[in-house]
Amino acid sequence: MSDVRVFAPGGYRFINAVFQYSGGVAAEPGHRIVRVRVARPLPLAEGWLVVEETLRSAGRPLTAFCACELRSPAPFTEKGFREFNEIYASTLGEWKIYDGKVNPVARSNVCPAVDPPEEPSLYAFAYTEASRGDRTFIVAGSGEAPEGKANYRDFIVRRGDVTAEGLREKARFVLGTMESRLSALGFTWADTTATQVYTVQDLHPFLADEIVRRGAAKAGLTCHYCRPPVVELEYEMDCRGVALERTLSA
Repeated sequence: MSDVRVFAPGGYRFINAVFQYSGGVAAEPGHRIVRVRVARPLPLAEGWLVVEETLRSAGRPLTAFCACELRSPAPFTEKGFREFNEIYASTLGEWKIYDGKVNPVARSNVCPAVDPPEEPSLYAFAYTEASRGDRTFIVAGSGEAPEGKANYRDFIVRRGDVTAEGLREKARFVLGTMESRLSALGFTWADTTATQVYTVQDLHPFLADEIVRRGAAKAGLTCHYCRPPVVELEYEMDCRGVALERTLSA
């Protein structure tokens, strides 16, 4: 059973997962989630300022920040990923979102294989605002390894196998994770408005059978030529159901 909790200061509930991010978020009654993509990835220090200004202009507290999508220069080592996450979480602590143990914010963090940023950067973010009648959510990104273990490497599904069958099994695992998180938040693929996949491998051999037929591409599928954030991971997905999306100009 997933551990779903309400983060009242933000107006959303979340799937409690690991210290660096939650498994996903959904707006509580009386709220909806708004997603904002920046025109170009911004170095995190600059990106956090944009988040602060956006929430201030919307009349929302920093605790309304509920999800983000990051871009990093290259996959991290296990040690490097932990160190990055500690720095990342410190900002959420300053914003009174992360209490040192539980982190409600959903996240994806992937690495463009072509023209990557020079440092970890903000690609998109989301926050809650007052609204009636909208059932909105964001499921955090996940690769083909269970989270919360001592490391990723020892638990990667078909580690090192990028054959068509190996990738199919990786995709099945990730799709299962997406479905578990959707269910925990009270949704299904039918409720999604966008699904994103991150890989540099060929997903076409299993695209129809494993992704489209199960409804994961109900609103289409956005493919990013990116690698997951930890070395040896090959396939990641996230999804969302939101009523309002904006793009901030450069």
